[in-house]
Amino acid sequence: MDMTLLPPPRRHRSLFLSDLHLGSRGCRADRILAFLRDHTAPDIYLVGDILDLWHPPFPHWTPSHDAILALLLGRVQQGTRIHYLTGNHDAAMRVYLGEHFQRITLAEETVHAAADGRRYLVTHGDACDPRILRFHVMTRIGSRLDWMLRNLDGRLKRMRRTADPERRSLIEALLKGVDAALAFGTAYEERLVARARRAGCDGVICGHFHKPALHEAHGLVYANCGDWVDSFTALAEDAAGHLTLLQGSPAPEPASGFASAFPLPAEA
Repeated sequence: MDMTLLPPPRRHRSLFLSDLHLGSRGCRADRILAFLRDHTAPDIYLVGDILDLWHPPFPHWTPSHDAILALLLGRVQQGTRIHYLTGNHDAAMRVYLGEHFQRITLAEETVHAAADGRRYLVTHGDACDPRILRFHVMTRIGSRLDWMLRNLDGRLKRMRRTADPERRSLIEALLKGVDAALAFGTAYEERLVARARRAGCDGVICGHFHKPALHEAHGLVYANCGDWVDSFTALAEDAAGHLTLLQGSPAPEPASGFASAFPLPAEA
């Protein structure tokens, strides 16, 4: 049998990924799997909305989804520590907060000590949404609308047989604009930085808004992992403690649909 051996993954001190939305219709599990095969670390932080539990009882699940879980569990068996931070789309996981499963820890937020001595508050980010967006009914309505629009977009693309599956459609651009509007400019960044400051940290590492970022515009480090629906990015820490945004490689083939991308808050 002809077998191709995968090259060893690039090793970082820590990895941070958020908003995978595993289980949503058309989740880009192929790109997530490719990234995880290319990158590893002793500590992997899954910064919320890893599982998308808004649309039971029919989650979209493929062999690539199984391969992602198998890869992560295999890393745990090899000594990797996984820190699972809950988000609004996987808020049901909060019943397990504080639990430890081998080297997997579940929490709502935690503090990461970097190699250079800096401390980062790691949290999904939905706790800093405007109060009106935290209402359960608002979350449900937004999630359903997003799913319907992306499902329609997928059908239209298949009908038109779009030559470039990576090209953003009008509906995707519209949803991206709505996401940005719901973030109220940079106000959410300021709220998260203030939260980190109150916790005595040097910065915050988050997800939720599907908007990758790495800067110190508000006096502390603001680092957003991005997502695996639109941006396909993650954060990595090197041996010196420096943070870097990593871009995932394009997938060889398009997924059959689109993940639920509205970064909607948990109920109050």
